[in-house]
Amino acid sequence: MKQSKFTDLIKQYAHRYFIKAMGAMALGLFASLLIGTIFDTVATYANLPFLATVASYAKAATGMAIGVAIANALGAHPLVMFSAAAVGAMSNAMGAIMLDGAIISWAATAKGEQGVFYSAGPAGAFFAVIIACEIGMLVSKKTKVDVLVTPVVTILVGFGASWLLCPLVSYVMYYLGVFIATATTLQPLLMGIVISVVVGMILTLPISSAAICAMIFSQAAIDAAALNGTDEGLLLAGGAAAVGCCAQMVGFAVSSFRENKWGGIVSQGLGTSMLQMGNICKRPQIWIPPTLAAAIIGPVSTMVFKLKCAGVAAGMGTCGMVGPIGVIHATEKGPMLWIGLALCCLVLPAVLSLLFSEIMRKLGWIQQNDMLLES
Repeated sequence: MKQSKFTDLIKQYAHRYFIKAMGAMALGLFASLLIGTIFDTVATYANLPFLATVASYAKAATGMAIGVAIANALGAHPLVMFSAAAVGAMSNAMGAIMLDGAIISWAATAKGEQGVFYSAGPAGAFFAVIIACEIGMLVSKKTKVDVLVTPVVTILVGFGASWLLCPLVSYVMYYLGVFIATATTLQPLLMGIVISVVVGMILTLPISSAAICAMIFSQAAIDAAALNGTDEGLLLAGGAAAVGCCAQMVGFAVSSFRENKWGGIVSQGLGTSMLQMGNICKRPQIWIPPTLAAAIIGPVSTMVFKLKCAGVAAGMGTCGMVGPIGVIHATEKGPMLWIGLALCCLVLPAVLSLLFSEIMRKLGWIQQNDMLLES
């Protein structure tokens, strides 16, 4: 009985932090950093300089947007939520200065004369804001001077958590970025398959692939990889992640067309493949077609078209066409970009997923209505 209660408690907090809070963090990123990137891209191609100005302000609010989004998902009281904006700003900006793979300056917020500044970014904000909100809620509305006590406690706890955790988070994310960048540089075929499949599957799971990609493919990670000459590899890995997400969304939209018609095309192709999660739990084999498509398209992206992507866009797929926009923003302009973009993000995911799903239908592995979405 006690073990059952303990297990239920673990599941409850795992859902609270790694599904609700992380999903909310992705929304905060979307409403700031990601929309800023889209504005930047439009400003460049449409010659609208005012949008570049808007983009700069939107990107500057990234940490604050993350803080408020996570606090809202955790059900924080108003004063805790508003204080979380400050916590998000400081933790998103705080990190460490790295030199030869070691931390030489703890809890830094700017680059020194030596080494490279590596911010904890969204990953640091995720942990610091959660801790600050949970502690802040313990004192919120408990005193007659709540308007002073709650912000003071929330912000100071947030600073303490940022000071302690952000350098460690930046250290871990630094080496994760170095590993992915180096591995993709040396083995673009293998890493193209692995990154495309793994990130694509995370997109379909009730976990935020956008938040994870924002941590792994951050600007700090790219700057760090540039010191080793592997920044190209990291951006190629980001491109593989982007097309893997597109493969899941477009793949499910097309392979389930006979069940879900045009509504399914829109809801899955421009919304999220996560809608199929209930059906996957019942019939796991329906996940095979888009996953096989991702495994094929990933190395095509890294080796043939050399598509690149950075930040949160790498984990968004065709949701609002954010993934393709991110690829356009990060990849060198030319015919190969546009051909690769059309093939890897739209055409191949549709054709391959449909082909594999039809073969599986013929074999009886997928039945009619296995991919039917609830209305």
